[in-house]
Amino acid sequence: VELADRKGKKEVPQVWGADKDGHPTSDPKAILNGGGLLPLGGPEETGGYKGTGLCMMVEILCSIMGGATFGKNVRKWGQLAVHADNGHCFIVVDPECFAEGFAPRLQQFLDETRHLKPANPSLPVLVPGDPERTNVEKSKKLGGLVYYGSQIEYINEMAKKLNVQPCQYEEVSGV
Repeated sequence: VELADRKGKKEVPQVWGADKDGHPTSDPKAILNGGGLLPLGGPEETGGYKGTGLCMMVEILCSIMGGATFGKNVRKWGQLAVHADNGHCFIVVDPECFAEGFAPRLQQFLDETRHLKPANPSLPVLVPGDPERTNVEKSKKLGGLVYYGSQIEYINEMAKKLNVQPCQYEEVSGV
């Protein structure tokens, strides 16, 4: 939503956010100025209540149990003068305590998922972590990180505002 707003886009998918009154909206400015992101799953019609439950669980485990700031009391993005007071929750689970053979069963599940028929035949089915592994390999091959031009522009705009040296980069074609 922030990126769409920065790029001057007037609309985002309506399932992404709500205005300050809690109504779903496609206006990124309304989402960012007093509204907020909708829960995982979007509005109720698309199962968003499940995302609300997940959100509440995370808020309880990380903020309330941890004694940290929660809900509407969390500082707003960019308010650097206010202490963040972020809470954390770390849960360690040994999957072998539940059933033997976790690693090979997980690998089979991931392999079967990757081999599903894709909705778009020109794109593979991916599982979480696949795009990140691809980017790590690309970065190793190139000897550096790959950024979009818009990211470099934004970084350099911030550098200018902060009166610091702009980002040094090398353009690479075919990436």
